[in-house]
Amino acid sequence: MQWVDVDLENRFVEVKRTLRDGKKVYPPKNKKIRRVDMSLQLVSELKRLRAERTKETLAKGWGKLPDWVFCSEVGNALWLSNFERRVFHPLLKKAGLRRIRFHSLRHTFASRLLQNKESVVYVKEQMGHSSIQVTVDIYGHLIPGENKAAVDRLDATERNPRATANETEPPERAGSH
Repeated sequence: MQWVDVDLENRFVEVKRTLRDGKKVYPPKNKKIRRVDMSLQLVSELKRLRAERTKETLAKGWGKLPDWVFCSEVGNALWLSNFERRVFHPLLKKAGLRRIRFHSLRHTFASRLLQNKESVVYVKEQMGHSSIQVTVDIYGHLIPGENKAAVDRLDATERNPRATANETEPPERAGSH
């Protein structure tokens, strides 16, 4: 992620590229740019990071702010494996959390959105999936209570009193609809 991809005012990041091995830049997997929304807390943290990075740029005499939001000690793009080994995994251990791959945070993002009852369409857009079917195939089991709520709506109500047969109605008539 580069600073030009981050819109702090409108609270989104444009996903335009994938970085591999800290140096090879590729277009996203589906070749489409997408916008990922940012929470207020994330925007606040990125503003703080940008201010900190600006001070660091001046102190180290880099001349300009590094392009990459998350960069090495010399302002270059990070190697994921190096970041996981030196920063991410030690942080997980310190926090008493199990070891996961950094990429797993992407799945956590989607899972938490669905568990908070966000629409599958919104999650599909945020994840950049090629179709809603991909999203449902991967995360559909996490949509809380949707199936039970659907069948509960079939129960008899004032608006739908004939949803169940009443005892005075002959059985053949109750099942003939």
